Amino acid sequence: MIITDAQVHLWEAHRPDRPWPPEEVEQKVFVAAVGARPHREAPLGGQEMVDVMDAAGVARAIIVPPSPVGDSNDTALEAVAQFPGRYAIMGRFDPGAPNARERLPGWLSQRGMLGIRMTFHKPKWSPWLDNGAIDWFWADCERFGIPLMVLLPGRLDVVDRIATRHPDLRILLDHMGRMSALRDDACFADLDIMLDLARHPNVSVKTSSAPCYSTQPYPYKNLEPYLRRIFDRFGPRRMMWGSDFTRLPCTYQQCVDHFLKELEFLQGEDKAWVMGKAIASILNWPEPATR
Repeated sequence: MIITDAQVHLWEAHRPDRPWPPEEVEQKVFVAAVGARPHREAPLGGQEMVDVMDAAGVARAIIVPPSPVGDSNDTALEAVAQFPGRYAIMGRFDPGAPNARERLPGWLSQRGMLGIRMTFHKPKWSPWLDNGAIDWFWADCERFGIPLMVLLPGRLDVVDRIATRHPDLRILLDHMGRMSALRDDACFADLDIMLDLARHPNVSVKTSSAPCYSTQPYPYKNLEPYLRRIFDRFGPRRMMWGSDFTRLPCTYQQCVDHFLKELEFLQGEDKAWVMGKAIASILNWPEPATR
């Protein structure tokens, strides 16, 4: 089994030649929302993450550049070049930037670039979801075959609309569409809304950061019924494991073993799909040959 982590953040500290946005420079940690589990303060580089993955038996990872450091993908592109075969990227993209639309036709020609990750959980981005503000973006991503990871808790209605209008646009829901500030049963109270999106063949779900949504210790038994419901609706070919390593309340090995060893419903070939084959297929990142 080739295990692929569907989400890790790599980043560097603010520096003059690669500055963070001014409003983020004073922030010591990344927090998606008040009450959410924060990411660690220290930056995470490619070598450290490779060492962590090696210790846990994880072959590869998708780099998702974190939003607080801005819209540059340079750090991720450098990691791909430094560690061939270990990383690929779902890059950040600003649809409001000058010449933004002209960048999309060649987006996937960047080394290791598999698609785009869009975040809508903060007020500066949420207006893009309404009034057709970036209709051209959804259409062009469909046209050029650019998959999208989307973080938009509380706005899953938008996914229904976009998936219907753009049936060939591959959409991956980050973190099961959960609200980062909630835990346990409260966190999954609106799960049926997300599960209903399974009727769109072009929508899949990342079960990333799962330990962050439980107050129980490993192996997070209270999450299993919810994960089972996601599995039953989306199936193993549209459900994928991911860690979001830098904000885990547990070790990386425990995050891997949670899916690898503790979920009774996840067996055999289904497990292989959830742990790597699904995201390899959806993002067109072929798994390496095994002996």
